[in-house]
Amino acid sequence: MSTEITLQTLADIPLFRNLSADQLEWLRQHLHRRVFSAGSSLAMTEQPGEVVFIILEGTIKIYKQNLDGSDVILAILGAGDTVGEMSLVDSVGRSANIVTQEKSTLLWMDKSTFQECLHTVPTITYNLVQILASRLRLANEQIQALATLDVYGRVARQILAFARQYGQPTPDGGIFIPIRLTQSDIADLVGASRERTNQVMVYYKRHKYLAVDRRYRITILNRDALSARCE
Repeated sequence: MSTEITLQTLADIPLFRNLSADQLEWLRQHLHRRVFSAGSSLAMTEQPGEVVFIILEGTIKIYKQNLDGSDVILAILGAGDTVGEMSLVDSVGRSANIVTQEKSTLLWMDKSTFQECLHTVPTITYNLVQILASRLRLANEQIQALATLDVYGRVARQILAFARQYGQPTPDGGIFIPIRLTQSDIADLVGASRERTNQVMVYYKRHKYLAVDRRYRITILNRDALSARCE
């Protein structure tokens, strides 16, 4: 693996938190690093799971395709997230498609190495349980939002969820979300049409609840106002 990946870089990844220096060094020798261009397919539904990915930089979309060709986005993930671990744990084929949304730098390890980690390093197993529990909690919140909130509330809740996961404070008191989020992606995540989601985003930008740059990065300008739309 490239020497530019330091032990501290690995220690900051949720899956590898609280590992010893020796354990991190072992991982550094067994992980592989690769840069993928935007639109690269990492896995397809029902393929055997042979690799687990860890995102260092970039944005990854996990989705399933309907019979009519439309996509249902299950998740959009960013730096620090682990991708493709489920099929390595239960030995069932991939449950969804995985594609890069932009140029992305990933670490990966093969199935046998990952399973060795789970059997010999209890901390990694514990960290994985925490990651999966967090995803289940987020899924439950999303289901509740779909049942109880209007589109304004669902969009606000989704953006705030990304802010909790990836948000970085800005000098003027905002929250920058460093992952690529198009209006189409947000529409699929909240179960609304792109046109309706566009109306909501235009409203939020006009009232200075948030801003969106040319790279589809969202900055929250008024967190309290967005939170109020979720009530």
